[in-house]
Amino acid sequence: QVQLIESGGGLVQAGGSLRLSCAASGRTFSRYALGWFRQAPGKEREFVAAIRWSSSAYYADFVKGRFTISRDNAKNTVYLQMNSLKPEDTAVYYCAADLGAISPTGHGLDYWGQGTQVTVSS
Repeated sequence: QVQLIESGGGLVQAGGSLRLSCAASGRTFSRYALGWFRQAPGKEREFVAAIRWSSSAYYADFVKGRFTISRDNAKNTVYLQMNSLKPEDTAVYYCAADLGAISPTGHGLDYWGQGTQVTVSS
């Protein structure tokens, strides 16, 4: 059983930065694809970023140039560095892991974390 725990969320002003972490327990992440999703109140869950076990990454268009996903397999941790934050980035951010691939739909993924709140004030 793999457990994912997100951290690093908080309140930040527009234009600021946050670094989210997602730490895994129970099984190594070394061969997992990892991803970040977010869900704002009253909105649908949306894909943010994903990274393969090879460390190749892909992003949603609305975060390109602002967010960077990375992983540290030795620590079983995936990160999301968020710069130039906007109020519309306010959401609960969830990490996910899958032995296959991270689908932008978020469907059928093996594991999900509990989420961490990110609030960006204007």
